Amino acid sequence: MASKFLPSRLPLPLNSPRFHRLPSTNKTMIPIASFSSSSPSASSVDNSVRKQEEEEEEELQEKVAQALTFHHQTKHGFANYARGPRGLDWANQPNPFRRYISAPLLPLLHFPTNKPIVAVTDDAPLYSSLFHSLPPPKPISHSTISQLFFDSLALSAWKTTGFSTWSLRVNPSSGNLHPTEAYLIAPPIQSISDSPFVAHYAPKEHSLELRATIPSGFFPNFFPDNSFLIGISSIFWREAWKYGERAFRYCNHDVGHAIGAIAMAAATLGWDVKLLDGFGYKDLEKLMGLQFFPDFKIPSRPIKGKFPEIEFEHPDCLILVFPNGSNPFDVNYKELSSVVNEFTNLEWKGRPNSLSKEHICWDIIYRTAEAVKKPLTIQKGEFLVDQFKSSGICSENSYKGFTIREVVRKRRSAVDMDGVTVMDRQTFYQILLHCLPSGKGEKHRRQSTLPFRALSWDAEVHAAIFVHRVIGLPKGWYFLVRNEDHLEELKMATRSEFKWEKPEGCPDDLPLYKLASSDCRELAKRLSCHQDIASDGCFSLGMVAHFEPTLVEKGAWMYPRLFWETGVLGQVLYLEAHAVGISATGIGCFFDDPVHELLGFRGSKFQSLYHFTVGGPVLDKRIMSLPAYPGPSIDA
Repeated sequence: MASKFLPSRLPLPLNSPRFHRLPSTNKTMIPIASFSSSSPSASSVDNSVRKQEEEEEEELQEKVAQALTFHHQTKHGFANYARGPRGLDWANQPNPFRRYISAPLLPLLHFPTNKPIVAVTDDAPLYSSLFHSLPPPKPISHSTISQLFFDSLALSAWKTTGFSTWSLRVNPSSGNLHPTEAYLIAPPIQSISDSPFVAHYAPKEHSLELRATIPSGFFPNFFPDNSFLIGISSIFWREAWKYGERAFRYCNHDVGHAIGAIAMAAATLGWDVKLLDGFGYKDLEKLMGLQFFPDFKIPSRPIKGKFPEIEFEHPDCLILVFPNGSNPFDVNYKELSSVVNEFTNLEWKGRPNSLSKEHICWDIIYRTAEAVKKPLTIQKGEFLVDQFKSSGICSENSYKGFTIREVVRKRRSAVDMDGVTVMDRQTFYQILLHCLPSGKGEKHRRQSTLPFRALSWDAEVHAAIFVHRVIGLPKGWYFLVRNEDHLEELKMATRSEFKWEKPEGCPDDLPLYKLASSDCRELAKRLSCHQDIASDGCFSLGMVAHFEPTLVEKGAWMYPRLFWETGVLGQVLYLEAHAVGISATGIGCFFDDPVHELLGFRGSKFQSLYHFTVGGPVLDKRIMSLPAYPGPSIDA
């Protein structure tokens, strides 16, 4: 029984982990030369350098401590939930569509989605084929840019029932609140702009809002031919309106969803993607034209009132889109940063619309966002373009023959699971093979498969899986190790009674392990905030990150990136579920420390960041679907 692994105190409040001074692991040691009494100036300089290093190290530790403080403060527990609004203030629900008023609107092209049988064409290959190889790259054009956004960040449908109507998008979002905004920074594109430009993507209109034209030498001087950039930003208020302090986690899940959606849509066009992670926060702010938002002064506690400045956009990341198969090329971040610094002098068009009349400021969100801002990484050298690696195959027949457009645009987040649908073992294994970061036959660590190759770090996220209804596989707890360098560390960190054995029929190149056999449906439900959806699917899982060691080693700026990685993994699970004919949904509400206690984790070495469920959906026949375009005139 699952209960034998649960301590008797599990339903009781869990004590928050103690915060402690972090050990210094990345301090650069400077050899200290021996000076005679006749050279006090050299000794003084050496002391000054040492003092500066100590101050910098202390600042880095304080930032990591702030990320840890936020993470532990925003945990849900059986006895209490993270702080949030006590009800939904419908009068101040944020507008889900950012617009830049008076900025020129440049319409993009639309593509067929409702044919009885969508033919496999050059612009809509089979979904499963993209995991084996990418098609030849297409040129940048009005049509291909339109297709990229149509299949990644556009509206996918409208839903209506009674007096309520709301939109859905291709990219998933927690609570369908969509804090994520996107910007296109591109060279001249015929029928869009005769000059290089920065534009904001408006999904409701499937159009670009021209924000500024940029210097003509920007792309040829710094990037390979036929490449462009997509910037991602977040409006924390949109998510915090419903979820309070925990919203910062969900915003970063959604950044990962967007990265995964863009990577898949780009692959359809033969384009590769990679985060330009050397840039710092200030560079991204200037590149996307976000430096003109009023400064937001962070209060000392949560407060309610009129704070229009809380609707600012936080720049998250920059994605380079380039032809697949490109040779390595140099990226000089120092020179790029210098050029981008001049973007403040450009003529920026449009002013942002207002999203709500009144707001609640959850101060810890903004304090943590400050602490995890990434600085500029001064480096020069080849931009590492990993060779595309094919994902593993064990059951190609599991897929229903859908094109990539059918899968990405018909993806929906299931509201309920039917508790009946079953999945065969080979389909389960095939889905997990597409969740792995490295190529088939390789030791899994480096992220080189689609869409994880967009990320610039080795895999840090694993999956603790509850198997409920998989034919040929015993019910129980399993663990997918996505970075095999962590395997022994995971075994040491988890319960001693766990078996860590390969399940029957598991492919050799799938690092999946059975921990314990048990009917864990009720347990999965309890751990995911008592939600039936966690127990009524074929399987559910928690995404477990190699957590505090990653922050200490690399910096506090890795905190949101760990959530991005879970979001990319979540996007794969969404698409895989739909590609095999069922459904899925992300679960942001779960009891953090009871999950850790169940697995045997102590401290913050490993933390669960995102839960997920896959199974047969229950369709609500009261809700009617409407086409995405043209849609209603409302902002919802």
